[in-house]
Amino acid sequence: MSEAVNKNRRQFGVMRFADVMHYRLPLAGYISILHRVSGALMFFLLPFVLYLLDKSLTSEISFEYLKGFTSHWFAKLLILALVWSYLHHFCAGIRHLFMDFHVGVDKDSARKSSVAVFAVSLPLTALVALKLFGAF
Repeated sequence: MSEAVNKNRRQFGVMRFADVMHYRLPLAGYISILHRVSGALMFFLLPFVLYLLDKSLTSEISFEYLKGFTSHWFAKLLILALVWSYLHHFCAGIRHLFMDFHVGVDKDSARKSSVAVFAVSLPLTALVALKLFGAF
């Protein structure tokens, strides 16, 4: 009898990772995750930026060398990733500041502010990418 009761009991201590893939996050959830990712990206690319700044200020020769180094497509992608992370983190940070003052915390306003974060940060990143890769 006790075996039949134990078979039907749910175990709450077991986490099922297969269920995680079926979650449907709202757009505000993706903005929040990307806000954290962009902050981490800026943190991890900070030594790269400080290295470039240090070497560019050493002499004119090192500045010209780094100018050639940053003209490589991979360095431009790193710079573009840093620019995206800064712009997204800045826009999402302003959104979070408004939410700290209890402005736009309802579901509809949160969705609209999430769209606004993407609508501002992505076109600005695209403009910087066009300038960085020499379109104008």
